[in-house]
Amino acid sequence: MSKIDDIALFVAVVKASGLAAAGRKVGLSPASMTARINALEQRYNTRLLTRTTRKITLTDAGQKFYEIALRIVADMSEVETVLKQGTNELSGSLRITAPSDFGRQFVAPALASFVKKNRNVKPCLYLNEGVINIAEQGIDLAIRFGNLPDSNLIIKKLANNRRLLCASPEYIEQYGQPQKPEDLYNHRCLVLERLGEPLNEWHFKENGKIKTIKVKPALIANDGALIRQWAVAGMGITIKSFWDIKDDLTSGRLISLLDEYIQGFHASDNNSVGLQLIYPERRYVPRQVKEFINYFEETLTDI
Repeated sequence: MSKIDDIALFVAVVKASGLAAAGRKVGLSPASMTARINALEQRYNTRLLTRTTRKITLTDAGQKFYEIALRIVADMSEVETVLKQGTNELSGSLRITAPSDFGRQFVAPALASFVKKNRNVKPCLYLNEGVINIAEQGIDLAIRFGNLPDSNLIIKKLANNRRLLCASPEYIEQYGQPQKPEDLYNHRCLVLERLGEPLNEWHFKENGKIKTIKVKPALIANDGALIRQWAVAGMGITIKSFWDIKDDLTSGRLISLLDEYIQGFHASDNNSVGLQLIYPERRYVPRQVKEFINYFEETLTDI
């Protein structure tokens, strides 16, 4: 087997979190997988994986090797795509991650339209609220709110954004409208959970200073789209990104609250979060990724 084959096999092992699982995908026995990985480690005279009966973990050297291996595999995939399909036809995988609410409303329709025009592109959309290591997960493109500095990532701003406190008119009619942030202690608050922790510390600005209110959640979910649905249904007050609720604000399904305590935040403040594209830094970004970035930017300008 070539060095490229062994590097690709190593990537498969890490992504599958195990030798046996990776072997089933590539059609090799556990013994063959073990022999190939042992040979790879012997070739470079370093331990890349720590293996137990239950799991594998990357060593420090293995982590560095994996990040480079991902780029090598991606570059080889791009070369093969160009040679097989020619330069005028897009093809290959397109793995994207986005927040659940924004992803459903904006990314999923744009991706469906893009693939309809480029039938040989194979998309996969992952919707989640957490920040993941896109290099380790083999993600081509992440769409996220907020500032995510990383020397190994390329970050491109898509649009301005801000977080807003909001509720439905029905909720306000039943429970009253808060006049100041402290009033939220007496309201039903809808809280997003991330990595097992409720994000119930909400930030406001009063007299030039940041004020943090730790609300008591009435309902918690790890899905931003569900939080918005609950808010529209009159089940409580929540904080959402403007892009997630822009149509609800226009239609009157939701109304913004305590604007004087939220508007005007600077970029460094917690309630000012831009919409960004994030992708791994590598010499050759696959053409289907580049083209989708351009296509998605155009769809947002039309909104």
